Amino acid sequence: MSLLRPYQCAAALLMLLFSLSAIAQTGSQQFGDYTVQYSVFNSTFIEPDIAETYGLVRAADRTLINVSVTKSENGASTLGLPAEVRGTAANLLQQQQQLDFKEMSDGQATYYIATLRHSHEETFNITLQVQPEPERAPFEMKFSRTLYVDGR
Repeated sequence: MSLLRPYQCAAALLMLLFSLSAIAQTGSQQFGDYTVQYSVFNSTFIEPDIAETYGLVRAADRTLINVSVTKSENGASTLGLPAEVRGTAANLLQQQQQLDFKEMSDGQATYYIATLRHSHEETFNITLQVQPEPERAPFEMKFSRTLYVDGR
C-alpha cells in the first residue's frame, strides 16, 4: 500500500496525466466557451500505487481515456470543471463497451477517467457525451483510435 496520502496521489496522477502528452493520443473540441480535452494511453503508464488508490486496473490490454472540461472566461481558461461524462467505445465489429468514467479531483481541477479493454491493434470508435451544465444538452464528440497491447 502506498505511503502517499490521497491528495498527494491526486497531485501525482494529475502531473502524470499532463506529462503523458508525449506518449498519449490527445485531442480536443471547442463548444462555445467550453473546451473538452481528452487523452488516450495505456494503463501501464500509471504507477501501481496511484492505480490502486483510484481503483484503476493496470494491464497491457487496458487503455485509459482521460477527459477534462475547461471554460474560457475573461480571456483566461479555467482548470478542469465538474461535468457529467458518459461514453461508449465500439470496435470495427460493432462490439460495444460502455465507458464508466470515474471522477478525479485534486481540489483545483476535476477530470474523468474510464478504462477500455482491447486487443492488439484494435480500432475503436469512441463517442462521448459531456455535460458541464445540467440545464443544457450534453456536448457530443466522436473520435477513433487504434489501440495496442503494451508489451513492456
